[in-house]
Amino acid sequence: MTTDFQTAREALGARLRELRTEAGLDGKNIASRLGWQTSKVSRLQNGKQTPTRADLTAWANAVGRPEAEPELHGLLAGLDMKQRQRSWRRQLAGGHRGRQEIAVRQTEHTTLIRGLEVSRIPGLFQTPEYARVIFDSNAEFRGIQPTTEAAVETRMRRQEALYNPAKTFRFLVCEAALYHRSCPVEVMAEQLDRLYNLVRQRRIELGILPFGTQLRRTAPHAFWIYDRRLVIVETISEELWLTGDDDVQLYERAWDWLSEAAEYGAPARRLIGRARASLDLT
Repeated sequence: MTTDFQTAREALGARLRELRTEAGLDGKNIASRLGWQTSKVSRLQNGKQTPTRADLTAWANAVGRPEAEPELHGLLAGLDMKQRQRSWRRQLAGGHRGRQEIAVRQTEHTTLIRGLEVSRIPGLFQTPEYARVIFDSNAEFRGIQPTTEAAVETRMRRQEALYNPAKTFRFLVCEAALYHRSCPVEVMAEQLDRLYNLVRQRRIELGILPFGTQLRRTAPHAFWIYDRRLVIVETISEELWLTGDDDVQLYERAWDWLSEAAEYGAPARRLIGRARASLDLT
């Protein structure tokens, strides 16, 4: 089974390959510039070897992108699965792109993804325009470089998994997320249209938690469960990566209890449609 350490290392390797390609270099070229064997370049790019911080600094300079060094160091820091708390400051030092690449790899190696979103649309279901606003706003909030277009492209690539017959997606979205609008009204309208159409798609189970519904357990924050091996919880300052059996089981129970109160199918579409109708597009 692919571990989360290996998934993160593959994401780092993919980013190294991307930087090399953008610089117009092949494996032999960059190996020559660095004074390395081509086999080392290959192992790093394919996630078969863990680079050192010095390796990453040298790579960034060799491709003419020294400003990418903080991003690469942040991805390297994320390899340590013992590090339950992953600060956004370190992860996003070079922008959103690297963290989105990790999300792509996690999704590739997961069969069942369950998630809860409280105040926004899940990234897997976002339109490019909605995602663009989210990334721009977060970059401004955190004072980081806005690698928005690359982050949006990576998020859209991740969404290809929605059409993979080997995968299942089960999501809960609080009705409030249909009304919380951090984007222009026309962008929100398009986003709600996409969500409305996703309700009927195979392998996607989308439940809406209505206003006023009785809950056995409240929804204090968003979380995502990857198979039964990993839970990711996002806070303002950091992410929590939880891999212990007790932690995973606790979040599974929270998801199950919340799902009991959700509306699915036609009722879910009605709730989305009502939110869409409330928008003033004049």
